[in-house]
Amino acid sequence: MAGRSRSEVEAEIKETLGLVPHFFSQIPDDLLDHEWEIFKKIELGETLIPNKYKELIGIALHSETKCRYCTLFHTEAAKLFGATDEEIQEAVHYAKNSLGWSAYLNGMREDYDDFEQELGQIKAYLASKG
Repeated sequence: MAGRSRSEVEAEIKETLGLVPHFFSQIPDDLLDHEWEIFKKIELGETLIPNKYKELIGIALHSETKCRYCTLFHTEAAKLFGATDEEIQEAVHYAKNSLGWSAYLNGMREDYDDFEQELGQIKAYLASKG
């Protein structure tokens, strides 16, 4: 292992989370330190996107991937970071709406260049209105 020993990393995980979740125990020794550091930074750390919003994005994303593990994780994490039930509902509804438009635009084979041009016109119009 290039980084810390498995026992050192697991001690930090336990200190941070209260236990070492089973899914971490299955990560190979040579990857554990690296995976934990990424998890800490992206899932638990403050980044450019505030944690509550990252978790709402995660809920919306996994409502589409249909990963019940990820949906549960991000829902509970969102609540820990202050998301309300109404915000969670809105995130899922937003995902449903956005995915519906994606299905429609792709299914109808909308011309991408025309779409891009029209979007530019809409953006300019809305910007001019302040």
